[in-house]
Amino acid sequence: MKASVIIPTKNPGSIFRKVLSAVINQKTPWEYEILVVDSGSDDGTVEYASQHHNVRLHEIKPSEFGHGRTRNLGIGLTTGEYVVLITHDALPANDAWLRNLVDAVEQSPSIAGAFGRHKAYTSDGPYVARDLEAHFNGFKSSPPVVSLDDEVRYRKEAGYRQFLHYFSDNNACLRRSVWERIPYPDVDFAEDQIWAKKIIEQGYSKAYADNALVYHSHQFGFWETCQRSFDEAMALNRLFGYKLCPSVHQLFGQALLTTIADIRYSISRRQFKNEMLWVLRSPLRNMFRQVGYYFGQRYRALSDSVILFMSRDKRLLKN
Repeated sequence: MKASVIIPTKNPGSIFRKVLSAVINQKTPWEYEILVVDSGSDDGTVEYASQHHNVRLHEIKPSEFGHGRTRNLGIGLTTGEYVVLITHDALPANDAWLRNLVDAVEQSPSIAGAFGRHKAYTSDGPYVARDLEAHFNGFKSSPPVVSLDDEVRYRKEAGYRQFLHYFSDNNACLRRSVWERIPYPDVDFAEDQIWAKKIIEQGYSKAYADNALVYHSHQFGFWETCQRSFDEAMALNRLFGYKLCPSVHQLFGQALLTTIADIRYSISRRQFKNEMLWVLRSPLRNMFRQVGYYFGQRYRALSDSVILFMSRDKRLLKN
């Protein structure tokens, strides 16, 4: 088997029907398999996946889910030389998505994995779309295949480490032979970036596939934005030592600067009136994000009950 596509699911809603249909209808010159790993959906996802003869379904209890653990499980249940991972709400943009991801890894035997571009759903607003475009344009403007080629810079420069560690298994392809040596860690968050750190430090390369595009974005409520930022800051501080919001001064300063940037962006495109709802949401959205970052990197000083209250991932794992 050339490739295996693994889709973890948990109550994705109607978008999953589009995602699964897009995966089924990929055009490739080789055979591929599809595995859905569901962790307790009660929204019809299990029934829908079961209807397709060319889709395998594996169910686990919600308590058994783990970001790295469940992906390792799915990979172990499949046989493809290349393992393609997407989430239940990441919609392939065209029928060449799968081939483009696999091609990116096949460029060289040194490449352990590749990740593709994300584009925002229009319903998630102009600022999410702008931020995603800018994020992935940074990888597009860099060499498509990178490896650790400067040990001194790697030790001293946090930005260089972040660039090399970035990996998104919302839309990614792994070489199975590398995964067998370096499986995903069993962690609550950032399993993909920990994996990238390990493969980079062991001498492998990673690739970026700009032409392997999925639609994938979220527009969360204010509190949910805070919770997700808390999880991100907590994980990145614990795992890599990153400080996303070092001080109260930066908390308020970054919230203000990002809000000004949002307003200017709408004005520059002459969309200020049309995007008024997003403009009005911007100050609170940016403040809640920075509050999450601030407390997330200070998780060691918080009680377990406070961490559970502020962490979206930990609350979801209990349901």
